[in-house]
Amino acid sequence: MKENGILKPLFDANGEALSPLLPKEVKNYLIDIDGTICDDIPNEEPERMVTAKVYPDALAVINTWFDEGHIITFFTSRTQEHFVITTEWLNKNGFKYHGLLVGKPRGGNYHWIDNHIVKATRFKGKFTNFVKQHKEIEVFER
Repeated sequence: MKENGILKPLFDANGEALSPLLPKEVKNYLIDIDGTICDDIPNEEPERMVTAKVYPDALAVINTWFDEGHIITFFTSRTQEHFVITTEWLNKNGFKYHGLLVGKPRGGNYHWIDNHIVKATRFKGKFTNFVKQHKEIEVFER
């Protein structure tokens, strides 16, 4: 995956290197494929992956994000054996992106723990611009 050379070096108080960060204005989108940008195709029926129908609103919004300079990475439960067919499908359907990660755990109910800020948005049928809302979330006890 390439971030177009925009990662900024980061150091701790002792001058030791830390993981680099993107500038605040650049978002790092991790986007599911099946049921989010196209028809929901299970891994057990890979022959259907080549004909999965694109959600046009997803294509338009994701390509706009890419054109605005954000990082687009598809993160899917498809397996390594589906990597090539998935890449071909993304390219054939005109998606602009930086990377594809396969092998996401299946089944949903994800709880992502990270030392960086994570903003999760559940897809519910239509890609649109984001709006700010205050919601209850689970956090680590202090």
